[in-house]
Amino acid sequence: MALAPRHNRLRDVRKDGGEVATFLIDLSPSDMARRLPDALAVYVDAMRYPRGTEDQRASMWLEHTRRAGWKAVAAVEVADSRLDEPRQVTTAELTCAPIIGVAYGYCGAPDQWWQQQVVAGLQRVGTDRSRIAELMSSYFELTELHIHPRAQGRGLGEALARRLLAGRSEAHVLLSTPEINGESNRAWRLYRRLGFCDIIRGYHFAGDPRAFAILGRSLPL
Repeated sequence: MALAPRHNRLRDVRKDGGEVATFLIDLSPSDMARRLPDALAVYVDAMRYPRGTEDQRASMWLEHTRRAGWKAVAAVEVADSRLDEPRQVTTAELTCAPIIGVAYGYCGAPDQWWQQQVVAGLQRVGTDRSRIAELMSSYFELTELHIHPRAQGRGLGEALARRLLAGRSEAHVLLSTPEINGESNRAWRLYRRLGFCDIIRGYHFAGDPRAFAILGRSLPL
């Protein structure tokens, strides 16, 4: 069986007495549809949401795969008893390997709810029209980036972000993340390390009581 395309071996770790290799892989829209329960399980566990949240998010994640410029990447684990002499990993192994991280996004557009919310927020804080136009005319929305709790602290978030954003043609990348006192969590440390700056702070999206920060940076990363 041929070696799987569009993947790279990231790191090897010992786990529960065995050995596993971690790979980053690209997900096509059909891959995401097939593996949606696994990807959403990572999302729910990473965000510490109650079970059942994945059922509410499934249709939205699938709808996002049809948006212009959509791209998704995942981190998966494959058992490998010879980490000192890495073997070739097949397509079949990677397509069913457990997902431990997932990230996706797409091109921002005026008809998207998120862009409309961000524009309203920028106007509310008095951002100049030219600056709003500059940001909104060409950006990639980094919609989701999640690592399963048991795999956090291994650099997977940065690896996923860099793979997701590699080769993008947009001028900027934007994202939203919940506000945290002192920016003291892994997500905030990752975004700052990648050079994301404040666009709006303390923003409340319609229907959500939590405060969010809108962060962004120019591309390429």
